[in-house]
Amino acid sequence: MTIHIGIAFALLCAFASNLSFFFKHRGACACAKVDVRHPLRTSKALWGSPWFAIGMGVGLGAWLVHVAAISLAPLSVVQVVLSGGVVLIAVMADRLFGFEVGRRQWWGLGLTAVGLVLLGLTMPQPHGPHSSYSLAAMVSFEAALLGVGGLLILGPRAGAPKEHHGVMLAAASGILFGVCNVAVKALSGLVGHEGVLALLSPWLIVAAIGSAAAFFASARSLQDGEAVSVIAITGTAANITCIAGGILVFGDPLPGDALGIVIQGIAFLLVIVASALTPAPLRSAEGGRAGARGRGRSRARGAAGAPA
Repeated sequence: MTIHIGIAFALLCAFASNLSFFFKHRGACACAKVDVRHPLRTSKALWGSPWFAIGMGVGLGAWLVHVAAISLAPLSVVQVVLSGGVVLIAVMADRLFGFEVGRRQWWGLGLTAVGLVLLGLTMPQPHGPHSSYSLAAMVSFEAALLGVGGLLILGPRAGAPKEHHGVMLAAASGILFGVCNVAVKALSGLVGHEGVLALLSPWLIVAAIGSAAAFFASARSLQDGEAVSVIAITGTAANITCIAGGILVFGDPLPGDALGIVIQGIAFLLVIVASALTPAPLRSAEGGRAGARGRGRSRARGAAGAPA
């Protein structure tokens, strides 16, 4: 029963998280460029934007729901459910925030749905939240993710094309959010066994570092990249990172037979392909002009959800 509650929390988290990103995009685009060399000035400017502050508030609520979800259900199961958030991104963009979603993106929705159904059918029935972990696996996994995230943030300085820096920052922020989530999952297990004093664990520091780095990388990616692409890539990178962490670090179960493993591999592939297809709906001409003025355009059915 607790696992089903965790899955329900994950669904709520997916919606709230995407909503927070769209709000933060509006606010970030109205602010000066994020400069990590001046973190206090940058943070003050971002938090001074009402839309960004609203987005952060909604995001905090989504994060708390996510913590509850991963405390009740295996990490990989929660993240598979959150992968459905890619579908919600396109639907919310189309219905609430004035984006036109093309045929390619709707194909992405279909592939995501098929992939998630296959994952659900092939996932063995887990027993408990799976919060125990291998220390060596945890250290190696988190260190590798911090390194990859750092390389993506460097972007053009490491020789990558400058025009792709927004997308690279989105991937970096997703990976770093994953660093935080994996550390929080470990902390949830420690607190369950040892009480509140377990919060003195080094994993709290790792979670804080990952969260802070992801905050600045995500805000800059929302300024430099197209909204839906950036949001989708951030969410996808975080989901894949956490699913991998659940399996590699926390020992979340895999299918016990060859057919199940093959089907699950295909399912993961479908979700990844769908994540590549679903981003980047084209903003309608009217919506583009309104977005440039910082107001945005909402369809009649979604006017109440996205006030201009």
